[in-house]
Amino acid sequence: MRVTCSRNCLAELLRRHGQVQAQGQTRSPSQLSPARSMTRGRSVMERSKKKRVNDLEVVIERCKVVSKVLIVLDALKMEEEHVTPLKRLEILRPQLGLTKPHKVAHFVHRSPQLFEVCRDSRGVMWAGLSPQAEALVEEEARLLEEHSRTAAEYVTRLLMMSVGRRLPVDKIAHFRRDMGLPHNFRTRWVHMFPELFRLVTLEDGDYLELVSWNPNWAVTEHEKNVAALAGDTNANSNAGTPGELSLPFHMKFPPDFKSYYKFRGKAHHYVKTGNTEQFQKTSYLSPYAEAAGLTPGSQEFDKRAVAVMHEILSFTLEKRLVTDHLTHFRREFVMPQKLMRLLLKHYGIFYVSERGKRLSVFLTEAYDGTELIKKAPLVRWKEKVLQLTGYRGKNKNIGKAHESSDSDDNLFGGGGNIGDDDDILNVESEDSDDVLDDGTLADDDEMDLGDLSDYTEGVSVKSS
Repeated sequence: MRVTCSRNCLAELLRRHGQVQAQGQTRSPSQLSPARSMTRGRSVMERSKKKRVNDLEVVIERCKVVSKVLIVLDALKMEEEHVTPLKRLEILRPQLGLTKPHKVAHFVHRSPQLFEVCRDSRGVMWAGLSPQAEALVEEEARLLEEHSRTAAEYVTRLLMMSVGRRLPVDKIAHFRRDMGLPHNFRTRWVHMFPELFRLVTLEDGDYLELVSWNPNWAVTEHEKNVAALAGDTNANSNAGTPGELSLPFHMKFPPDFKSYYKFRGKAHHYVKTGNTEQFQKTSYLSPYAEAAGLTPGSQEFDKRAVAVMHEILSFTLEKRLVTDHLTHFRREFVMPQKLMRLLLKHYGIFYVSERGKRLSVFLTEAYDGTELIKKAPLVRWKEKVLQLTGYRGKNKNIGKAHESSDSDDNLFGGGGNIGDDDDILNVESEDSDDVLDDGTLADDDEMDLGDLSDYTEGVSVKSS
């Protein structure tokens, strides 16, 4: 990239960094230690093209690009003065899904509007945030602060839905970016709303525990939407003790989708008119009501589980989650062990994307084509980040679910060599750095998706 380094800032920071190192004040490499990634699900049998929602697969492609860029952005934010030796970022390779010969340096090189790269007098490569990226960092901090009260409400409502009214902090942390929780979630944010929840330490770790029950928050987002369509704008004012509900769920289907799946040789008509109507008419317990006494596998149990998943997805900024994050809460929210089967069964309510190394589930009613119907400010912020990447919007492989498109070339396209002298700004530095060795990350246990391999295609029906 042809960096002009107009602010003269990166060069000055390098000089200062050299002075600090000369005084023996080195930064800890642990600042760059990335959080362990969630599970990498085994590949699921490729769904038929008629069943795949191409628009939502395009959304997944965009989200993968942004998430990878944000990994690097977050790592640089943690560094003093937002600058670090480029080779130190190689520890992020597993999180970025980069395989040899691709390097993090190549990845950074592809987004010159976000990242600046310089070489000092000792030949050491350095990476820092561009002026545009610095502005985005400041904007994100402001938006997270503005969203903090809403995020606190959603976390409180998760506690209200859970068994025992408490959840492990480690599990809530999986939702940090999805729900717009701040970066200091574990250290500071959990103590900012003592009237809503408190941090308690048990034998197996830290938990967030509900402090007070708010009946107005025990009304599901689905109830509010149905009331709004009926012209009732005061759904919360009618809140009482959560109990039985009998509300249909909005369903969206692509043209000519498959009407049933086969599991172990038996056909299950999950979108057959009669079965769908029966499911929609079935009464179910509110996600905020006690679920004790429900029979696992019954239609009432399954519909309540659908309501719980609908509510959790409604709390997220993009109405989308990695399925691993939902499966980690099966016990706390009384959801079925075969949760993936339920998500696929209720295909019109949810859409499971098999693209990439990890599966994602969408709340279909929240999308119009490739766009969210309602966009939170933090979602629009992500769109700004995407605009500054080198992503060219390639989607020629959208129809191939087994192709993860996680490689550097697929994400940004084109070639490029970070070693080209034309692309690097040479600056003076008083000292070189200690370089981090390449790191590797271990994966958590893989989610059990073995039963999904028994699914086969069914016959197509015309959607209304």
